[in-house]
Amino acid sequence: MTSDKLALDAELESLQRDTFSYFLQETNPKNGLVLDKTAADWPASIAATGLALASYPVAIERGFITRTAAVETVLTTLRFFWSSRQGPEPDATGYKGFYYHFLDMQTGQRAWQCELSTVDTTILLAGVLTAGAYFSADSTEETEIRALADALYCRADWRWAQNGGATVTHGWKPESGFLEYRWQGYDEALVLYVLGLGSPTHPLPEESYAAWASTYEWKHSYGYDYLYAGPLFTHQISHVWIDFRGVQDAFMHDKGIDYFENTRRATHVQRRYAIDNPLKFAGYGKDCWGITASDGPGPRTVKVAGIQRTFFDYLGRGVPYGPDDGTIGPWAVVASLPFAPEIVLPAIDYLVHQLDLKLGNPYGFKATFNPTYPDRRRNPHGWVSPFHYGINQGPIIPMIENYRTGLLWRLMQDCPYVVTGLRRAGFTGGWL
Repeated sequence: MTSDKLALDAELESLQRDTFSYFLQETNPKNGLVLDKTAADWPASIAATGLALASYPVAIERGFITRTAAVETVLTTLRFFWSSRQGPEPDATGYKGFYYHFLDMQTGQRAWQCELSTVDTTILLAGVLTAGAYFSADSTEETEIRALADALYCRADWRWAQNGGATVTHGWKPESGFLEYRWQGYDEALVLYVLGLGSPTHPLPEESYAAWASTYEWKHSYGYDYLYAGPLFTHQISHVWIDFRGVQDAFMHDKGIDYFENTRRATHVQRRYAIDNPLKFAGYGKDCWGITASDGPGPRTVKVAGIQRTFFDYLGRGVPYGPDDGTIGPWAVVASLPFAPEIVLPAIDYLVHQLDLKLGNPYGFKATFNPTYPDRRRNPHGWVSPFHYGINQGPIIPMIENYRTGLLWRLMQDCPYVVTGLRRAGFTGGWL
């Protein structure tokens, strides 16, 4: 191995290790819940908890944690979700096998009168299935992990979540019933439909996937034809678990590509947009891009260099149609690594060594930074979010590993529920 390759491997492993420290330090050891955001009195995120579960296999293989310690935490997490209260009461943890988006870190009860979230439950269950696939030993503990993972996944009532429609609703609240919005238009729900279709107990009908795909938008942008979604993370999250290289559904077969290639194109669109920089934000360029759903310096309107700028707080930023306020998510750049390493590796190097965005941060990259916003207190290159978010930390560890070894992809290729879901959605070819 060349010295350059060794240095690159060391850089990536350092980023994985630092990021995994978030899950070591921000997990409640009594129930396995992972803090959503490093702010005072903040609740847990079930999606962050699912991403933590997906990261433990990587951490074990890389020596960040012992298998024994990981088994203890994973088992605590799965036991909590299995035994916590399921019911229509407003203070339960979940209902119909789904869970509330945010849970109290200590009690595990619903926080903030939030919704029972179908997509966040999906991310949780994808992490649960990862644990079930990885912990394959005959020990009492690992046997229980597999049994609980299976039971938790099989409990989710996907047909109920349709509320009589063709597509799946975003969620439900005990006070008002189902949310009005549904998963339609290309987005992070790709993995939701795959898991919903793969259920042996309460599966989505095959036509639900076709109904979702019928709402896709195929666009041309910056020289690329691709299936459009604005925020970068929507092109990435399903790929944490599923290797879409060479497998195609009817839509992608018609277009002559696969979802992996689609995400590669979306990643290049991000970079080209930053080079073009139509709104003239500071810092944007060939190695400084990554516009996604994340934290921001607003809400505030400020005049910067004679231009009136509106800055947002947490928002689904996207390209090329916006919204865009000059805020960049380093984590979304890293999660693009498997798709376009030729542009991602220089960007990571720039973020780490030129902008010093890891410097002094115990968990690697903070959520976002904004070179345009007039705040240089934490970094001379611009405003840096004061927070880490579990859902931003989570994709970094497995996506670097998918680039390096394909670990999560291999694990989930052996998961019968994922295979069934893909086949029922009409996927063929490749490793299938």
